[in-house]
Amino acid sequence: MIRKNPSGHLPRVAESAFVDPTAIICGKVVIGENVFIGPYAVIRADELNAEGDMEPIIIGDNSNIQDGVVIHSKSGAAVTIGENSSIAHRSIIHGPCHIANRVFIGFNTVLFNCKVGEGSVIRHNSVVEDCEVPPSFYIPSTSNIHSETDLAQIQPVTPDASSFSEDVAQTNVRLVQGYKQIQNEL
Repeated sequence: MIRKNPSGHLPRVAESAFVDPTAIICGKVVIGENVFIGPYAVIRADELNAEGDMEPIIIGDNSNIQDGVVIHSKSGAAVTIGENSSIAHRSIIHGPCHIANRVFIGFNTVLFNCKVGEGSVIRHNSVVEDCEVPPSFYIPSTSNIHSETDLAQIQPVTPDASSFSEDVAQTNVRLVQGYKQIQNEL
């Protein structure tokens, strides 16, 4: 469902994107080319900042927002998800948040008030908040990262993890094309 927020902002969705009919896209949201928005995802830009405005939630080209993901932002802060990035099932991305290009966020992961550098992988059931993850970092499953000090224990992304992330992104671009072909069928 595509709908306005109380401020009157209406989402902008690229024609080549696929938004599952059960997903809710509300407010000042920009969805790029070939983006896949899975079933029951919620992307909601509706809270105002102190000046009475809000920054958009932007989903970059060829990215995928999988089933049950929630993306929202506190007090109108920006959320940006770069190109060719994957946000896996049931994750929560809560702004302010910036996710660069070619990032993989694993199942049930929570991000809040953070930046994630290009090519990074954050595996399943992790929490990352109040810090800046440098490019090409690999954060293992069930990690809790709350500061730059916590990041000092993290290793760079391995070629296998990087290859997995790229495969997920490409698989979902192909899903967009398939779903767009059948979207008007019963």
